[in-house]
Amino acid sequence: MTSAPSSSANFCYRHPDRQSYILCQRCGRTICPQCQTQAAVGVQCPECVREGRASMPRTKSPLLTRLRSPDQPIVTWILIALNVIIYVLQMLSDSVTVALLFIARLPWEASEPWRMITYAFVHSPGSLLHIGLNMLSLFLFGPLLERSIGKGRFIALYLVSALGGAVAVLLLVPGTSVLGASGAIFGLLGAFFVIQRKLGGNTVQLMVVIGANLVIGFLPGTNISWQAHVGGLLAGAAVAFVYLRTRRRDQRITQIVMVTLVVGVLIALSAVRIVLVQVA
Repeated sequence: MTSAPSSSANFCYRHPDRQSYILCQRCGRTICPQCQTQAAVGVQCPECVREGRASMPRTKSPLLTRLRSPDQPIVTWILIALNVIIYVLQMLSDSVTVALLFIARLPWEASEPWRMITYAFVHSPGSLLHIGLNMLSLFLFGPLLERSIGKGRFIALYLVSALGGAVAVLLLVPGTSVLGASGAIFGLLGAFFVIQRKLGGNTVQLMVVIGANLVIGFLPGTNISWQAHVGGLLAGAAVAFVYLRTRRRDQRITQIVMVTLVVGVLIALSAVRIVLVQVA
């Protein structure tokens, strides 16, 4: 057996003092044992290993991928968590309760328009039944709607429904103190009814649920704002009607304009009512 002739090509390109006869399978450079990385076939040098890793597609976190999936009603879970966290804070501290009620309940002043939305995230302190029924309804109907219309549309539907409930209270019983997510929840029920009706689904059971809840609001001594229920129901139904009429991808701008128009009508009604109250 004869030894291979020594030349500069037989030395590691990274360690010129180390003789080697192993070549990188990608670039063909000579590499010593310390610089070799086992590949599927042969070995590779450090530079080729880095280039290979950089060119590989980055995989997302499984949890992040699941949360971003259209099948995961993440908005519904966030809304439930937000309501529950606020309720727990109310139970833990009287000062927190007072602060929350100051910024998140009806009635509001003209200089505090945010209350028309924030009231829907605060519930009666100590009333587990109040928040429990609202969150149960959100848990049952929220995921179904969020999956069918998408996360962005679902957020818009929820907020516009809450606004509709507030506007109804302002129009029918101005100055009444109201809080809770019932207006927004009834908006989801109204939207679900409109969508199911249009797509040919069975709406009998849903009508019974909506009717029973509306009737309860009219009973004396229940301390329930049926005005917020009706306002949220009508606003949610209106938004759902817009969604159904603008389902095509090329109608996206039209859909945004129409939903904005619904919001504009609600704000206009509120402004007119406030002016009339101040004049009176």
